[in-house]
Amino acid sequence: MNKTELLVTPASISHLEDLIEAGADAFLVGEQFFGLRLPGEFTLEEITIARNITSKQNKKLYIAMNALFHNDKLEALAPYMKKLQEIGVDGIVFGDPAVIIARREAEVTIPLHWNTEQTATNYFTANYWGKRGSTRAVLARELSLDEVVEIKENAEVQIEVQVHGMTCIFQSKRSLLGNYFLFQDKAMEVENRSKNKNMFLHDKERSNKYPIYEDGNGTHIFSPNDMCMIDELDELLDAEIDSLKIDGILQDPSYITAITSYYRKAIDAYFESKEAYKACKKDLFNKIEEIQSALRPLDTGFFFKETVY
Repeated sequence: MNKTELLVTPASISHLEDLIEAGADAFLVGEQFFGLRLPGEFTLEEITIARNITSKQNKKLYIAMNALFHNDKLEALAPYMKKLQEIGVDGIVFGDPAVIIARREAEVTIPLHWNTEQTATNYFTANYWGKRGSTRAVLARELSLDEVVEIKENAEVQIEVQVHGMTCIFQSKRSLLGNYFLFQDKAMEVENRSKNKNMFLHDKERSNKYPIYEDGNGTHIFSPNDMCMIDELDELLDAEIDSLKIDGILQDPSYITAITSYYRKAIDAYFESKEAYKACKKDLFNKIEEIQSALRPLDTGFFFKETVY
């Protein structure tokens, strides 16, 4: 059995180094022009530095190119991927098929990771993109654990699953916040509108606060809770999921570093023995609760929710 990869999204070069110390195996970085919802900007120069660091530590470096590319951005794809090939990165995360075409035309051989967010929901489609150059499928966060296991059993590509952090529940290419400010009498109001990274969409009816921000890729709204699967990892590890992701978007780097260290302990304990994992998982969950923001309750996402057809 191959040991499951622990994938994390760093906010900077120094944060990446901290995450290596904390036990991360792989990193997803990039810049806003090409990638969606990244904790920090990594220019090509910084990607080169990151590659030098990760290669010395035998870690993987993946680049986010999962934005939607309209015609005005297409010419930038091939030159960017050629630079990434020169740097020697380990993978490109994509959602838009334009990336496949640009990669082929540029004669780039970097492996692709298929990630269309909410629509990566079945092994048939994962295998379809696998036949077109993808070596991994990043599954939608809205799947139950049973559905994840079924996909893994039938997939011909690697499977990546998020286990901690926020979930994006809505994205629009439009600048919705600017338009929304014109209508103050709606049922939900935007709080902290003066600071883009600390804004919440407040749903008083459900008593929920949804983090929201705008960037060059439009408007992004996130779940009111943080996913946390540290005390349920054994089922994902039993299924031999290839990569477990900790998403650091809108989180403090020190928090993500601590979370990474806890998941490292949990994964290592499991591969030592299932009994070792069961003995430590509750304590690790309690440690996460101690540092968890009061504004971000923990839950298990959709993993244990009943699917209604």
